[in-house]
Amino acid sequence: MTDIPSQTEAALAAIAASATLDALEAQRLETLGKKGWVSLALKTLGGMNPEERTAAAPAIQSARAAIAEALDAKKAALEAAALEEQLARETIDLTLPAQAAPKGSVHPVSQVMDELAEIFADLGFAVATGPEIEDDWHNFTALNMDETHPARAMHDTFYFPDKTAEGKDVLLRTHTSPVQIRSMLDQGAPIRIIAPGRVYRSDSDATHTPMFHQVEGLVIDKDIHLGHLKWTLETFFKAFFEREDIVLRLRPSYFPFTEPSVEVDVGYSNEGGRRVVGGHGDAPGHAWMEIGGSGMVNARVLEFAGLDPAEWQGFAFGLGIDRIAMLKYGMNDLRAFFDGDPRWLAHYGFSPFDQPTLSAGVGARA
Repeated sequence: MTDIPSQTEAALAAIAASATLDALEAQRLETLGKKGWVSLALKTLGGMNPEERTAAAPAIQSARAAIAEALDAKKAALEAAALEEQLARETIDLTLPAQAAPKGSVHPVSQVMDELAEIFADLGFAVATGPEIEDDWHNFTALNMDETHPARAMHDTFYFPDKTAEGKDVLLRTHTSPVQIRSMLDQGAPIRIIAPGRVYRSDSDATHTPMFHQVEGLVIDKDIHLGHLKWTLETFFKAFFEREDIVLRLRPSYFPFTEPSVEVDVGYSNEGGRRVVGGHGDAPGHAWMEIGGSGMVNARVLEFAGLDPAEWQGFAFGLGIDRIAMLKYGMNDLRAFFDGDPRWLAHYGFSPFDQPTLSAGVGARA
């Protein structure tokens, strides 16, 4: 903790000295990235007692805010300079004939959402939706994350300056789990839903973007156990990747809204420079890759949703839609999903007629 001021000063100096966007991105990853020293410092708050946390948290949050502000300012300056250089270098020939408008295509994320809905509908799941602008209670508190829970800081949440009429904070949802809370409150139990949609966190690199897509699954019924969860996920991935040699591994983990909690890994191999899902992760030439989190719904979450945990049990899981789209269709950079480059869409986009069906195959170009 005593190194925070000196580390912050050094980081600000390095940011100011960054001459390119790549160098600036390296500084962002070193400080605010998932394994950056600021992010690691935030994670230590969970292991502190209240007195230690009260003393340490302001210094870490202050460092995070100062570094984020410096990164934004430097990025804006570098982008402005790059644009000026590009405008001075490029010209447009206005005498060229207009090109015919290209035909439209379905974005891979939309295609994968349709594939998800088709597979889970066959398993008896309904599709549920909810607001992308959420309140603090549905996004955190009802999911067993109180105001001092360190997971709130780790989510890198986008907050609005205004509050609800009840005084709750307003934010862009950090996951689609609030849809589960709203569905349980509205429908009660039993319930079996998936909740796909956009979510928002302040993070950006080759595998993370500030806006991305998740699908959450929820099953609440009587006598539900982890075996049902593992079977559901295995059945889904076999249908989604259209192969039978899918092997999953469940590793003990921790999430505030599930207990017990497990990380889900899938076996894969490297073929032609891309990761191909399939096979056992411990077999020669294969490895394990983390694809999502899951577990049994925490009893407190059931109580927040108005259900009696002595009568009802259930499981929940969360998967990154963009991540599994990358795996299935051989994409290597998540940021390209949102660049709006027509050349990328021409290569990866789907015909509007390639509608996923279980009879014809959910993958148009697997």
